[in-house]
Amino acid sequence: MVQTALWILKQAMIVVGAVAAYFGVRGLTEGAADLAIQHAQLIVGWEQDLGIYVEKALAQPVAASPVLSTLANWVYIWGHWPVIVAAMVWTGIQHRHVFLRLRDAMIVSGILGMTIFVTYPVAPPRLAGLGFVDTVTERSLSYRVLQPPAFVDQYAAMPSLHAGWDLLVGIAIVTAASSLALRAFGFAMPVLMAIAVVVTANHFILDVVVGVILVLIGHLAALALERRRDLRSDLAAQSVRDLTP
Repeated sequence: MVQTALWILKQAMIVVGAVAAYFGVRGLTEGAADLAIQHAQLIVGWEQDLGIYVEKALAQPVAASPVLSTLANWVYIWGHWPVIVAAMVWTGIQHRHVFLRLRDAMIVSGILGMTIFVTYPVAPPRLAGLGFVDTVTERSLSYRVLQPPAFVDQYAAMPSLHAGWDLLVGIAIVTAASSLALRAFGFAMPVLMAIAVVVTANHFILDVVVGVILVLIGHLAALALERRRDLRSDLAAQSVRDLTP
C-alpha cells in the first residue's frame, strides 16, 4: 500500500511538473502577433492549394447557432484537460502500463509541440483577421478559468495538441477499457475534439494534422520506452532467479 501511494505521488509530481513547464513555455514565449498572422496566412494558402480550406464553411453555421456553438464549446473546454486528468488518474490507479505509455507520449509530443510554438508562432483563425467568430471566448467563461490568459500563448495554434492529446487519451481509454461504452467514448472523443477545434475557430485543419503526427511520434517513442522498461524488468527478474539457490 505504501509503495503504491509513493508511486502515485511520484507520477503525479512528474505530470504536474510537465504540465507546469508546458504552460510556462507557452506563456513566456508568446510569438509576435504580426509574424503569427503572416504564418496563419501562409497556412491558408497551403490549404487552398491542397483544396482543404473549408474552415470558414464549417465554422459559420456553428457560430450562427447558439445550440451548435454551445456544444462545440463544451467539447473544446470540457473534453480536454478534465478528460486528460480523469484518464490519467484512472489509468494510473488501475492500468499502470497504459498510464506510463500515455504519460511518455504526452511528454514527448509536448516537447515537440513547444519547439514549434517557440520557433513558428501561428495565429488561430479567430485572431488572423479572416472573419471568424471566436465562440469560446465570446460565449463561454469556463475556458479562461481552466486556462488563465497569463499561461496561454494566443499565437500557438500550430500544432493542435488539443486534438493530438485527445487522440492519445482516446488510445489509452480504448486500450484499458473493458466496457463497450467507455471504448466508444475513447473512439469518439478525439474525433469530436478535432471537429470542435476547427468549428470554434481555434485551429486550422493543418494544425490538427500536425498535432496528430506529433502525438503519433510521441506514441511510438512511448512504446520504445515501454519495451526498454520491460527489458530492464526482465533482466532484473532473471538476475534474482540466478541468485536464488
